[in-house]
Amino acid sequence: MNQNEKRMILTSVQKPGRYAGGEYGQVIKDRAAVSARFAFCFPDTYEIGMSNLGVRILYHCLNLHERIWCERVYDPWVDMQEKMKEYDLPLTAVESGDPLSVFDFIGFTLQYEMSYTNVLNMLELGRVPIWARERGEHDPLVIGGGPCSYNPEPVADFFDLFNIGEGEEMLPEIVELYIAMRDEGSYTRAAFLHRAAATIPGVYVPSLYDVTYNEDGTVRAYTPRYPDVPAVVTKRIVTDLDKGLYPEQVVMPYIETVQDRITVEVGRGCIRGCRFCQAGMTYRPVREKTPDVINCQARAIFDTSGYEELSLSSLSISDYTRIDELTDKLLAWTNPNMVSLSLPSLRADSFTKELMDKVASIRASSITFAPEAGSQRLRDVINKNLYEQDLMRAVNVAFDAGKTQVKLYFMQGHPTETDEDLAEIPELAHRVVSEFYKNPNRPRGRQPQVTISVSPFIPKPFTAFQWEPQDTLEEMLRKQEYVGSCVRDRKVKYNHHDARTCVIEAVLARGDRRLSAALYEACRRGFRFDAWSEYFDYDKWMEVFAAVGIDPAFYANRRFGLDEVLPWDVIDCGVTKAFLKRERAKAFEGVTTPNCREKCAGCGANRLGGVRSCCPKKE
Repeated sequence: MNQNEKRMILTSVQKPGRYAGGEYGQVIKDRAAVSARFAFCFPDTYEIGMSNLGVRILYHCLNLHERIWCERVYDPWVDMQEKMKEYDLPLTAVESGDPLSVFDFIGFTLQYEMSYTNVLNMLELGRVPIWARERGEHDPLVIGGGPCSYNPEPVADFFDLFNIGEGEEMLPEIVELYIAMRDEGSYTRAAFLHRAAATIPGVYVPSLYDVTYNEDGTVRAYTPRYPDVPAVVTKRIVTDLDKGLYPEQVVMPYIETVQDRITVEVGRGCIRGCRFCQAGMTYRPVREKTPDVINCQARAIFDTSGYEELSLSSLSISDYTRIDELTDKLLAWTNPNMVSLSLPSLRADSFTKELMDKVASIRASSITFAPEAGSQRLRDVINKNLYEQDLMRAVNVAFDAGKTQVKLYFMQGHPTETDEDLAEIPELAHRVVSEFYKNPNRPRGRQPQVTISVSPFIPKPFTAFQWEPQDTLEEMLRKQEYVGSCVRDRKVKYNHHDARTCVIEAVLARGDRRLSAALYEACRRGFRFDAWSEYFDYDKWMEVFAAVGIDPAFYANRRFGLDEVLPWDVIDCGVTKAFLKRERAKAFEGVTTPNCREKCAGCGANRLGGVRSCCPKKE
């Protein structure tokens, strides 16, 4: 394609900056001087992918190696895909403009189950065989990672290998093995995959495992085809986050992205142990960076980017043990440079006036908390360890400071939930409104607005509720209507997540390899951007399941047996199944578990190690 054609195409699509390339901070290398090329694919739009911290980190880690060139690839929006079809153009990398088919590796970060159709669509656009079994010696190796890889089975037949866990060290090791085998003349596709699975901890190669099923459709066993391939693949972690690689410069987009800001991790893992939360389990053990390292990393990115906002990333930022010391260090240079400091993921029980006075994001017009359940009984079931008095104290701090808007996040469909529990969701919001009027320091002449957002429960692997059924669609819709009927004050606004999307997400979250037939059929029928409401079609998904003979209720609405082999049992995330079973039993008893710093509950993640972790040392 010549420059005139490119210019004509870019001027005919929305946001041509998505495809222009040439951004400040991108990495360009000499094709002839590198030994392996890696196309890092984000299966959604440029604006979302450019905001992903994991992509930024791994792009940096791979490009530090002289013989490796990592480039970025994003899913083109629908208008651009139509132009690509019209001009017979393949999907290309942002940096070089080369098609996916010429790369040695194509890596996908799997952040969300509803992006699976985009993965297949991108392979098709890149003219790479979709099925792993159909790729030949000269085709790219397709590798997956990210949160959804903890149950890789629904997409296992499309991937050559997965890196399970944290990739800063593992991903370069995989590519270095490829280069070494090329150099020594021992490379074949099969030999490389076997050797990677046998010698690099955290590598899962689906084709090296036979999966058998029972007559009732459940999984019977995962059996490695070779004795040196691990029966269960244990995730990798970065032991010392202070020593982990982190970019001092990021690629600066030409257009506005979802998160146009500096983002710096303060740690990984969560001490809380909410029983529905997958990230809280899979990111264990809890590890922290030191304030000096965080401060230096944030300042380095500011110096090379000029961003005007800094966000600290963590599953629960207020649980960072040195939060006051850290914010003081950061504010010493962010305030003089007019950089606002943002602390997401604050808990109501740790929200203080001192923190609010410091941090710009908390001084915004609204404040957000996540009680997750309306009644104390149900909050105990899910192990939220949050009490109503904590929430009321937090909102009063906000009202004292002049805030009038409060956002509360909940889930519906938790195990043991009753309509009484559901009714408590709007009732809790009503009590927040009442608290506003009781507060003598409230802003006068203004009315409060409490927004409640409710999402249906989706059972996820490696949680205490992984065995539990999701409500049927009919029941989810009934519950949504019921919660809405309980709202009796115009100062309470009610939003809810689309129930139909949650059904498909649950199917894909708890699915096995047989779902590959459905995903391929969905791709064949043109499915894409299923995470976007304008392109998601529940009825068409049901047609796909019917066409390939899959009952979605088997995965979404069935209570899995406690002794059943689960599709993700081939993966070890560090937290043991025995611990999750104990937590499930305690949930049905309404008994809470203290957070990790109060008392170790024996989840098992300590065996993975970790510096500056609250876990007891492995004996």
